[in-house]
Amino acid sequence: MDEDNNGGDTESGPIYNWAELTHECLINILSRLTLEERWTGPMFVCRSWFSACKDPILHSVFDLQTHFDSLVESPLWWSPDFEGRVDSMLRSVADWSHAFLAEIKTRHCSDRSLCFAAERCPNLQVLSIRSCPNVTDDSMCRIAFRCSQLRELDISHCYEISHESLVVIGRNCPKLKVLKRNLMNWLDPSQHIGIVPNEYLNACPQDGDSEAATVAIFMPSLEHLELRFSKLSAKGLGSICEGCLNLECLDLSGCVNLTGRDIANLTSNLKNLKQVIKPNFYIPRSVFHTDRYGHWSLYDERFQTDVFRI
Repeated sequence: MDEDNNGGDTESGPIYNWAELTHECLINILSRLTLEERWTGPMFVCRSWFSACKDPILHSVFDLQTHFDSLVESPLWWSPDFEGRVDSMLRSVADWSHAFLAEIKTRHCSDRSLCFAAERCPNLQVLSIRSCPNVTDDSMCRIAFRCSQLRELDISHCYEISHESLVVIGRNCPKLKVLKRNLMNWLDPSQHIGIVPNEYLNACPQDGDSEAATVAIFMPSLEHLELRFSKLSAKGLGSICEGCLNLECLDLSGCVNLTGRDIANLTSNLKNLKQVIKPNFYIPRSVFHTDRYGHWSLYDERFQTDVFRI
């Protein structure tokens, strides 16, 4: 090899010193990689590459949700150690973004990282934090007060967040258009058993109508609302249909306390409504005793669907 050659040569061709790439070239390359790809390779090449990986232009979006969705859920995700690693990544990205972070999409973070993100990311517009057992009203209130540009919020499977957070978010985030407040399938939790801690499964929120009333009063501009497996009744749905007149999509999958007749009557005044997903699903006999209504055939009448016929 010629020692005078800056990169060096071998019989198979020149050897380049990748550490000497300009910052602009590195950013161009790194921007083509996913968050996971950047964190598992380029960050550890050399000091200049690590510096480029921290450039704010690469951190307008923190998206681990895509990665989670591609995998089979693991019990390890619910461990404190795993939560700590997710928190560490989110805190780093929030710090490196220099207030440019606009979207956070993840699972299994906690108040520790969200409170930090609230302080550092005033321009946050999308927050999706499904399945976060240690996210509470504390961090949600901080998000509400400091991230007033929020337009999408997904707090599905986050059972430590109460309707009080919805009040504060509704008051302080007038641009909110999308709310996803889905619960786990409490009717048939078999898909979660052995993965989600039992005590968490049993902590499913019971105040569906209270949350519905809060949404109706404080989030009138909503266009997309998901309430899968909520325990709201016709009273709660009525509140939503009176208060959220701009709704275009309403997902009521698994809302067993609603009948088809309830949904049809109460949503009739929503002139912009394009899609309603009804609670049309099969409930095993083991979930309800037939003597609850006197006869099994009454399930068909109550839910207005043939899927209950066995």
